[in-house]
Amino acid sequence: MKNRIQLIVGIITSVLAIVIVHVQAQNPKAKNGTFALTNATIETVTKGTISNGTIVLSGGKIQALGTDVPIPASAQVIDCKGLRIYPGMIDAGGKIGLLEIGQIPQATDETEKGEVLPQIKALTAINPNSAAIPVTRVSGVTTTLVTPDGGLIPGTAALVNLFGYVPDQMYAGFQGVVVNFPNTGRRGFFDRRTDDEIKKASEKAMQQLNDVWDKAIQYHKLDSATKGKGLSYYPEMQSMLPVVRGERMLLIEVNAAKDIQVALKWINEKKLNPPAGKAGKVALMGVSEGWRVADEIAKSGVPVITGPVIALPTRDYDRYDAAYANPGLLKKAGVKVAIRSLEENNGNYRNLPYHAGFAAAYGMDKEDALRAITIVPAEILGVADKMGSLEVGKTANLFVCDGDPLETKTQIKHVFIDGWQMPMTSRQIELYNEFLKREPGVSKN
Repeated sequence: MKNRIQLIVGIITSVLAIVIVHVQAQNPKAKNGTFALTNATIETVTKGTISNGTIVLSGGKIQALGTDVPIPASAQVIDCKGLRIYPGMIDAGGKIGLLEIGQIPQATDETEKGEVLPQIKALTAINPNSAAIPVTRVSGVTTTLVTPDGGLIPGTAALVNLFGYVPDQMYAGFQGVVVNFPNTGRRGFFDRRTDDEIKKASEKAMQQLNDVWDKAIQYHKLDSATKGKGLSYYPEMQSMLPVVRGERMLLIEVNAAKDIQVALKWINEKKLNPPAGKAGKVALMGVSEGWRVADEIAKSGVPVITGPVIALPTRDYDRYDAAYANPGLLKKAGVKVAIRSLEENNGNYRNLPYHAGFAAAYGMDKEDALRAITIVPAEILGVADKMGSLEVGKTANLFVCDGDPLETKTQIKHVFIDGWQMPMTSRQIELYNEFLKREPGVSKN
C-alpha cells in the first residue's frame, strides 16, 4: 500500500513538474533588477549619439549613461556590441487593449452608445492581456495613447505603457478628452446622404459641440462659486471640468481640409490656442489633409498627431503619395508633428516605425521622423520629463536593435518597460517558430 501511494505521488509530482515547465515555456515572465547595457551605440534622440556607450537601469529609471559609466556589482550585464539602443517608441493614437477582434462585438470595447461621453475612460476598459500587446512591444513600441471612438465626444483617452497586470499599472501619466469634430463631407463611398442631409447633420453636430462647451463653462463657474458643493451629479460636465480649466487636453480628431479650418477657428474662439513656446490645451489628431492647410495650422501653434501614414489618398485625384508626404509637409511648414499608427480593425500597431519610415522616405527628415514617434508625442502629451528620449532620471523605456528601427529588416533584440526586461515572444513569434521547422512536416499523401 505504501509503495502504491509513493508511486501515485511520484506520478502526480512528475505530471505537475511537466505542466509547470510547459506553462513557463509558453508564458515567460518579465525580469526586474539592475541592468547594464554595454558597448552600444546609444541614440538619445535629444542629446546626440553616444558611441560605445553604457546605460545602467535600476528602479525603473535610467540611472546612468555615457562612455565612462561604472557598472554596479549587482547589475546583470548585457553586451550590446554592434547593436543600437533607442528610447521606446510612443504610438500617439490607437485602440490597443480596446479592440481584439473587430467582427465580434464581445471582443471590442472602443465605443459606447451616446454622443457626449467624456466620462467614459479608456483606462478602465483596457485589457492588459490583449494578444496585441506583446506583438506590439517586441517591435519596440513601449507606450501607446489608447483612444475611444464613437460619437461626438466618445470618451477620455489614456497613455499607457505596454506592460502590467491591471490598467493602473500601465498608466503613463496622461489623459485627454477626445472630440470627433463635425464632418462636413461624406464618410466614405458608402455614404448615400444628399448634400442637404450632410449639411444639416454637420450643423446639428456643431451646435451640439458648442452647447456642450457652453454647459461646461457654466458648470465650471458654478463649481468654482460653490467650491464643488450643492451641485447635482452630472458626470459629463464633471469630466469636462479639467478641460475648460486647462488641466486636461482636448484631442480633436479632424481630417478634411475644410473641417481643419473650421476646427482651428473654433479653437481660437474658445481661446484654446497654446501660448508661444509652451504646451497647449489642445491637439489635432488624424489631420490626413493637413498638407492642404499646413500654413494655417502652423500659424495657430496647435500641435498635430497625424496618421496612419501608410494609407490611401483621401481624394481620387490626389497623388498616390499624399498620405506618405503629409507629415513632412506639415513639419516643413512649421507644425509640431507626431505620428500615430491607428490601423483600423487590424491591430497592426507594431507597424508604427514603418509609418515613420514612409514619412522619411517621402520628404520628412529622418531625424524628425524618429522624433515624431519618440520625444515629440511625449512633448505634446506633457510627459517629456518621463519618456521619449534617453536621459538620466527618465523612465527606463527603451529597446535594443541591430539596425535602423524604421527599416523592416531590423531585428529588435531587447525591450525594457519601466525597467523590466520584456520576454521577447508573442503569439506571432510562437506561430512562426512552430511552423519554421514543421514536424512531421509535409503530408505523405
